[in-house]
Amino acid sequence: MHHLRFRQVHLDFHTSPDIAGIGEKFNRKEWQEQLKKAHVDSITCFSICHHGWSYHPTKVGKMHPHLKFNLLREQMDAAKEININVPVYITAGFNYRLSMEHPDWNEYSPEGRSYNPLRVGFIKLCFNTPYLDVLCDQIEETAALFPEADGIFLDIINQNQCCCPRCIKGMLDSGLDPEQEGDRILFARKVLENYYVRTTAAAKKLNPSMPIFHNSGHVTIGDTGILKYFSHLELESLPTGGWGYDHYPFSAAYSRNLGLDFLGMTGKFHTTWGEFGGFKHPNALRYECAAMIANGSKCSIGDQLHPDGKLDQSTYDMIGEAYADIEQKEPWCDNVKSLAELAILSAAGVSGKRELPSDVGAARILLEAHIPFDVVDNGMDFDRYRFLLLPDEVSIDEELRLKLEAFIAKGGKLILSGGSGLDPKGEKFMLRLPFSDAGQSPYSIDYIEASNEFALDYIKTPFLMYVSSRRIKLSEGVSLGKIYDPYFNRDVRHFCSHQHAPYQTEASGFDAGVMSGQILYFANPVFSIYRNVGPVVLRNFVTNAIRRFIGADLQLKTSLPSTGRVTLFDQVKEKRAVLHLLYANTIARGGGEVPLPNNPYAGGKMIEVIEELVPLHNVTVSVKLPHPVKSVRLVPQGEAVDYLEKDGRIEFTVSELLCHSMVEFAY
Repeated sequence: MHHLRFRQVHLDFHTSPDIAGIGEKFNRKEWQEQLKKAHVDSITCFSICHHGWSYHPTKVGKMHPHLKFNLLREQMDAAKEININVPVYITAGFNYRLSMEHPDWNEYSPEGRSYNPLRVGFIKLCFNTPYLDVLCDQIEETAALFPEADGIFLDIINQNQCCCPRCIKGMLDSGLDPEQEGDRILFARKVLENYYVRTTAAAKKLNPSMPIFHNSGHVTIGDTGILKYFSHLELESLPTGGWGYDHYPFSAAYSRNLGLDFLGMTGKFHTTWGEFGGFKHPNALRYECAAMIANGSKCSIGDQLHPDGKLDQSTYDMIGEAYADIEQKEPWCDNVKSLAELAILSAAGVSGKRELPSDVGAARILLEAHIPFDVVDNGMDFDRYRFLLLPDEVSIDEELRLKLEAFIAKGGKLILSGGSGLDPKGEKFMLRLPFSDAGQSPYSIDYIEASNEFALDYIKTPFLMYVSSRRIKLSEGVSLGKIYDPYFNRDVRHFCSHQHAPYQTEASGFDAGVMSGQILYFANPVFSIYRNVGPVVLRNFVTNAIRRFIGADLQLKTSLPSTGRVTLFDQVKEKRAVLHLLYANTIARGGGEVPLPNNPYAGGKMIEVIEELVPLHNVTVSVKLPHPVKSVRLVPQGEAVDYLEKDGRIEFTVSELLCHSMVEFAY
């Protein structure tokens, strides 16, 4: 496995041909001093940018018209001299210069549109045109000119439903119908596979061990067939750029099951890429980097180099604050294995979507409940987990049914909700479940009165479920509660007040869910509801049921607030487990109705921001570990922690948590 360094920078350099003086302020000594002070150990530098310009002499492409020297060579030599790795960036999906010179190489939508010249921006190129030949030549040339490069980073890797003349001919020649979306998607997938084969071969032509990464934003669940073309993974997830702070933990929870080393990629920007002069608070960057190592990955911070070639001092002061902390913690974060006993089984790969509301909601509930988890797809091994959570929409075909039944036969337990467990047509449940099913409720919403075992201290009456339930009646086990129907749906015939009708005074006779043996089932799509609306009442009801279902085997208990995060890893070679405790308060800001000029990210939506890091005191923790423990201490401080072993659990208190603490359990 290709082994990544911990403290990386991804140095964007997409530079217009209308800007002069390119790289003229690059100074080797200043470059080195900035990177050393920032504790950077790897920096990705540019060969070819989205504008289509090379930053070194080239016979295949065109060097930036205002660059007078080999900038990439100077950057690489300066970095290598102080033992900093330099992967090399090559644009792939965008190349504005070639888009203008060869408009027939652009992707065309099924409606025949390429781009609107009044909508300023880059244009997607089609990998089924001669452009792919040019791209491969560029990759080969770059690899030959810079054989000491520590990898090739190829960007904007996707193929849309292109209907350019070559793609239409290709579909017809393959017996596909360009007028059918399914056929267009199938052909695009074939084109993309050809891209992977050819570009990977080009990168490795001179050096078969050359690392390579194809960037398409982040890893698509279930799309594991392409991983043979990757040496490692880089998970793009800028919290303030639209991803939010809960995106990365979910993405990492899946990626750590793929057998490749990986890093997280955030940005120093307040919004997202290309924001010159935009800065997030240093505390935010500190938290984001801590969250990366706390989720089993290495770190990468995105920056954009000024056209003059000079690194921004404020940026690298901020990066240095975060990376000085990471450097001390690295020994406890390398070659780690998740100890999570629960996994979310995602339907994203089967659905063809990158992200499902049910997955996001499930991850958020588990994160806020401090229940460690991984994410798996249908093709992965379930046996190392004790619990599988199938959120809301995981349909079960015959192959998956057999796999889940084998999991149950070995003692595994399932948590399901809503339509999870139904056959792909949504007609019947495929597993033996402890209830009878009368189909989907005819109402648009309903209400739950929780049973005593799962009720909240502050809610004793029916509470709103924003989406209706399956109509189930338990046949064994314990009911999670009673369903109350509204008087009617709000429609043209009748309505009540400003939203929905209130609940009827008598229960419907249907159950809100059931807990029986190895099955916990919620009748409503509780995880999608939480993703879309976020009711704390619902989350507490769900976590009450999950905790009771897990029982004494609950892996971790803590006094952390819901905004705290926990993960648990094993370092087998070092014979220690490591618990990560994270805390920062996020707040949503912005959201003006009108975007600022030339910045579509600056208005119209809220941005999650971290500013203050507030310490928490006397955080209690109780953890169940797979090994007897010899010692407990805070690391890297080496400070011993008093602990108590009780009923197979380790109980202790962390006197102060500021942003991120690691607790080592030696065994």
